[in-house]
Amino acid sequence: MSQSATPLRQRISEEEWALRVNLAACYRLVALYGWDDLIFTHISARLPGSHDAFLVNPYGHMFEEITASNLVKVGLDGQVIEGEATVNPAGFTIHSAIHAARPDVECVIHLHTCAGVAVSAQEAGLLPISQFSLFPLASLAYHDYEGVALNEDEKPRLVADLGEHTVMILRNHGTLAVGASIADAFLAIYVLERACETQVAAQAGGGELRQVPEPIVRGIRAQARQVTAGLGGKLAWPALLRRLNRLDPSKKIH
Repeated sequence: MSQSATPLRQRISEEEWALRVNLAACYRLVALYGWDDLIFTHISARLPGSHDAFLVNPYGHMFEEITASNLVKVGLDGQVIEGEATVNPAGFTIHSAIHAARPDVECVIHLHTCAGVAVSAQEAGLLPISQFSLFPLASLAYHDYEGVALNEDEKPRLVADLGEHTVMILRNHGTLAVGASIADAFLAIYVLERACETQVAAQAGGGELRQVPEPIVRGIRAQARQVTAGLGGKLAWPALLRRLNRLDPSKKIH
């Protein structure tokens, strides 16, 4: 049997297959929460043991269509290594820049939600007005809009603005989160999105907004570790996978 005719799962390591399953689950969860934007945003995961390749969605697929098998393996040079589809060029620019610069990052999630874009368009950005907001504010960066992310020259500025932070608001554009695992990145984007949704809802109420005192904002990182029992996103991830399995017993995620 030729390599192309051999099922993907038989051609790759168990570690890569597990990563693919988790990444596909992440796409399905983003769709479940209503954070997808047709086919136009992207989530990537670095290949196990690799600095030069990552997995990303095949361009043209809805997020609920993503499976472990149809994810595309692409190199930092833009060449497709494994898969039968192209990748979003703007997505490649953003994700390749971060994966190249941040070896500590396994997963990058970028979204264009209504609430995230709304907050990204506000001059003051994310405000410390809810418990949700405090967690992203502990490690939040901003990047100014430079048009659709197709320009290679933007990469160093994007990377410099992200620095060592976990979440970023792309001005006039959307939200982004990174993590040492897919679970960590998902939890980070979940809390950032909830913070943006809460801010927009609070502003719509028309009343004066009460901000959380600065000392509490500064101390939130230690509290976050305590709340997640030191497990970060891994605390909630198994429950999220169980939810997906309940909604799709056929497990078409593979």
